[in-house]
Amino acid sequence: MSLDPPGSGSTVRRIMLGASLRRLREAKRLTRDQAGFHIRASESKISRMELGRVGFKTRDVEDLLTLYGVSDDAERRALLEMVREANTPGWWHKYSAVLPSWFSTYVGLEEAASLIRTYEVQFVPGLLQTADYARAVFQLGNPDDAPEEIERRVHLRMQRQERLTQKDGPRLWAVIDEATLKRTIGGREVMYRQLQHLLEVAALPNITLQVMPFRFGMHAAEGGAFSILRFPESDLSDVVYVEQLWGALYLDKREDVDPYLTAMEQLCVESTTPGGTVELVGGLLRKM
Repeated sequence: MSLDPPGSGSTVRRIMLGASLRRLREAKRLTRDQAGFHIRASESKISRMELGRVGFKTRDVEDLLTLYGVSDDAERRALLEMVREANTPGWWHKYSAVLPSWFSTYVGLEEAASLIRTYEVQFVPGLLQTADYARAVFQLGNPDDAPEEIERRVHLRMQRQERLTQKDGPRLWAVIDEATLKRTIGGREVMYRQLQHLLEVAALPNITLQVMPFRFGMHAAEGGAFSILRFPESDLSDVVYVEQLWGALYLDKREDVDPYLTAMEQLCVESTTPGGTVELVGGLLRKM
């Protein structure tokens, strides 16, 4: 495995530890209910642990390793060391006051991902927003927040974007509904600069940008926005993220992920090519 990207080591370790625990459990043909009963926890907690969505208690992991028949001292030490590393807070922890717990999980997964595929219908994807556009979005969604809280949210979003320009940054493949580009957020000047920014980032080698045009009418993702995250470790499953008004779904089972992969592939086939995207966005700019 290559070195972890700065700030994402705890997330990678948490995901890897969860995947290791799942493999060990399945090798023993134990259910999540049985594993949860052994550590006085619920099936849902075992599920969250195996997905890497919660912190790990050393005692819980020790008990699970015993249940799973892991008796080799070196293997146990390696996995327990991962517990310590997995519980180290990521850089985004300092934003916890303005970062919902359910979205904090996503930021950690995003930091660890090597490929991020996203479909958006309402707003420009967060990783591609300008600061002014992001500020307008946050003011719309959080009208009671103090100005300094809005600025912290904007700063967090801008900091998340920094990985895209790093040498070991992820590949981002975004499909945006045409309505998003025609919906003025923050006023004409803010929207104009946002469209200009999309043209700039579309030229980056690790970013693919497509637009789902109106002319296709109904399409494969009428259910709404979603993201699919893939990780550099081949034994880690893809994770689908579906955001809701006050929470989010995280899906990692193959039978849950596959329909989203199919929908994303269909979206990419039906959407503009990267070159066509540049033409479409450029045309919108000329009309403003």
